[in-house]
Amino acid sequence: MVAFHKDYWTPKDTVYFPVWCGACRQPDVATYGFQRDDVGNSISDRNPSFCELTALYWAWKNMDTEYLGLVHYRRYFAQCWTGEKHSRIANREALMRMLEMAPVILPRTRHYWIDTNYGQYVHAHHAEDLAQTRAILSIKCPEYLPAYDASMKRSSGHRFNMFVMRCDLLDAYCTWIFEILFELEKKLDISHYSTNDQRVFGFVAERLMDCWIETNHIAYTEMPVVSLESQHWLKKGSTFLMRRFRGKTAG
Repeated sequence: MVAFHKDYWTPKDTVYFPVWCGACRQPDVATYGFQRDDVGNSISDRNPSFCELTALYWAWKNMDTEYLGLVHYRRYFAQCWTGEKHSRIANREALMRMLEMAPVILPRTRHYWIDTNYGQYVHAHHAEDLAQTRAILSIKCPEYLPAYDASMKRSSGHRFNMFVMRCDLLDAYCTWIFEILFELEKKLDISHYSTNDQRVFGFVAERLMDCWIETNHIAYTEMPVVSLESQHWLKKGSTFLMRRFRGKTAG
């Protein structure tokens, strides 16, 4: 699946299945022939806080396939580093070749270098998000706490809610992650959060992927990620440093 919320370039390879996220909140907006995430069993109305996970939930509940993956309209798995951005996007053959090596594909590990995963999150968002997440894990599935705590102390991890999984594993992952996120939704009052921070459940899900993978000893392989838009690394780096040494920015 490719998660969309606006009209954008779409790969021609039929391995990619565009899904319009938050469709129920835009009933009069043309979805350009993309699959809507508000038909069948869905959580389309939660899109502002669950982000691309509304597409994941829709596919989990409504599709029947051997493998299922999630990427973004501007961010894909890459099959190589050379060439034009569009030509670097992994095709069906490249993805299936990787799945012969392991039943899960994850994006290449992201490094923060000067901060831990916990520090990076709380300097950018709200510490309460992670405190409540850990409390929920301790009650519902304490066997995940060692991996969660270890992940929070590291300075790298798999991000973006991007993956491809064999569907028996995906069913186990979605059952687990949505149970945690729906419980977290009950615990947090996000009415005072900024628009960006209200995307909390998508952000927390990113931090829980490694926890699930490691606790269940899931074999995986990694692929690089190609972005179709400028990353503005200098601006991102400056903002990261200000958050790190001055505290979370307002807004």
